[in-house]
Amino acid sequence: MSMIKKVGVLTSGGDAPGMNAAIRAVVRAALHHNLEVVGIRKGYKGMIAGDFIPLLSKDVSNIIQRGGTILGTARSEEFRTEEGRRKAYGNLVGHSIDACVVIGGDGSFQGAGKFSSEFDIPFVGIPGTIDNDLYGTDYTIGYDTALNTVVEAVDRIRDTASAHDRMFFIEVMGRGAGFIALHSGIACGAEAILIPEVDGQEEALHDYLQAQGNKSSNIILVAEGNNVGGAEQIASQISVKYPDYDVRVNVLGHMQRGGSPSAFDRFLASRLGVAAVDALIDNQRSIMVGFVNHDIVHVPFNKTINTSKNLNKILLDVADILAH
Repeated sequence: MSMIKKVGVLTSGGDAPGMNAAIRAVVRAALHHNLEVVGIRKGYKGMIAGDFIPLLSKDVSNIIQRGGTILGTARSEEFRTEEGRRKAYGNLVGHSIDACVVIGGDGSFQGAGKFSSEFDIPFVGIPGTIDNDLYGTDYTIGYDTALNTVVEAVDRIRDTASAHDRMFFIEVMGRGAGFIALHSGIACGAEAILIPEVDGQEEALHDYLQAQGNKSSNIILVAEGNNVGGAEQIASQISVKYPDYDVRVNVLGHMQRGGSPSAFDRFLASRLGVAAVDALIDNQRSIMVGFVNHDIVHVPFNKTINTSKNLNKILLDVADILAH
């Protein structure tokens, strides 16, 4: 039987729509099992500062529909140090916190894994990032909402692109992963998609533009971490080589992180939040709870941190077929 009596919950790294739904699920699942819950503000930074608040069921009412995170989030260089982690451990022990649930991405899980290996407090992770780049889960919290945000924005941009016969290079987030660009590009009918996982994109784009001639309008989606360059850089090169095109650039940026989470992200966050508490009660530690084929899975932190998540290559063919 688990000896856990009090659980801490924190959000770490970049915010993602659905984090509040996950906090709500963790709190209410823990209370269901007669556990106390403490919210840790500002991620690992708050853990080091001892910025803790007790959480009851009423404290997480009316937050499932809100974007961002009621606990706040921050990056902490101090937590990367042994001294910083020891200070955090002292605060957790001082508040009688027996285990923690961290909602975040790979950087958050790296910190949690390191901490758990040094001290006797188990951590379980919930994947919360719009990038969807974590190995061991089909979806991360926030990804579906970000896709919908991108598609809605591109639909609006296409209206003005068509009206003025313009080519738009639209940059989307995703760091070194092209999941947002590829999936939203297919969904909004982009004429070309540039992502980090594919080589030779620059040549393919030139071949496409030459074959198209002066098409009335084009939407080119660019993942921010692609190996050709950002949307501004690529658009500048295209403007020089193809002066007949009226080229514009739009960087969607952090609007992709905000907004009310989609129904799927609320559902996913709720399932993963309950699963994280169940895992702790089952004496699990240093794992991420993931969602694969509509079932809950447990993935060791080391595996999800050190293994790359691959794109579905079939979708590359789908995007190429539908763009011509």
